[in-house]
Amino acid sequence: MPGRVHILDGVEYAAVLGYRPLLLDLYLPVPDEPVPGPGASPGQARPPLPVVLFLHGGGWGLGTRREVGPPFDGWRPSFFERLAQEGFAVASADYRLTGEATFPAQLHDVKAAVRWLRRNAGEYGLAGERIVAWGASAGGHLAALLGLTGDVPGLEGAVGEQRLPEPPRPGSAVDLPVVSSAVAAVVDWYGPTDLLSMDAQSGGSGPMRHDAPESPESRLIGGRLSELPGLARIASPVSHVRPGAPPFLIMHGTADHAVPLAQSQSLADALAAAGSPAETAWIGGSDHMWLGAPDVEEIFASSVDFARRVTSAAEGSVARG
Repeated sequence: MPGRVHILDGVEYAAVLGYRPLLLDLYLPVPDEPVPGPGASPGQARPPLPVVLFLHGGGWGLGTRREVGPPFDGWRPSFFERLAQEGFAVASADYRLTGEATFPAQLHDVKAAVRWLRRNAGEYGLAGERIVAWGASAGGHLAALLGLTGDVPGLEGAVGEQRLPEPPRPGSAVDLPVVSSAVAAVVDWYGPTDLLSMDAQSGGSGPMRHDAPESPESRLIGGRLSELPGLARIASPVSHVRPGAPPFLIMHGTADHAVPLAQSQSLADALAAAGSPAETAWIGGSDHMWLGAPDVEEIFASSVDFARRVTSAAEGSVARG
């Protein structure tokens, strides 16, 4: 019998002046043992849980924290509940869409979600040093950026951070906590990785020109890719590959007409060249969102197995914060 799951719906993880609150849903497996005390949280009767931070797709302009993709819409228990039943705390987070703000706002938001999970790890029984960023399509892009830009000062942003009411006086001591935005591993499902090469890699066979003003990628950076190449590079995960990157699982369909398979291959090759090889799986015949994939259950199971292995290996390590 599958285990029970406690769902905290619509938890505010950050607020940005002038925008809607940023929310996440938190799914926690309920332990078999009775939870001690009338006011105890669902996490108190178990060791700290590894965390999956899930980031939805939708071309950065659509989608919500409740969506994964059409093949999973009918799952009961849901995709997120099944992940929790596998022994993970699952945080599925919204982030600002491109109609609200352009890059790097989306990366700043998901970094804030990582920091929120670390700051509140004790309250919810989370292992704050064992967070896996898992995303699909645009969410896979953001998950990859999370994995490759942890604690990079120029990309951290200030979303969700405490701010003093006025600047401190010179020489005064200011003790604000520093919380890491680094993640322990990444599961990237068919995410864009090199925005400037998407048109060349698609060979004109895709549903759109990625350099067009109305493309999801151009909307992400606030202008055509060819007109803002510097920002397009900063928004591309391949630009941030470095030695010592966390473990990656990259999965992509061989018949993807929206994001070329070569995008994932480029990221895997760059990681390998940097001495940080990634596990890869190219799903024969599958289009975007796993449409036409022969076995979505196997894709899910392989991803869960990877997340379990990397969080078990990370157990005992200490993240700042």
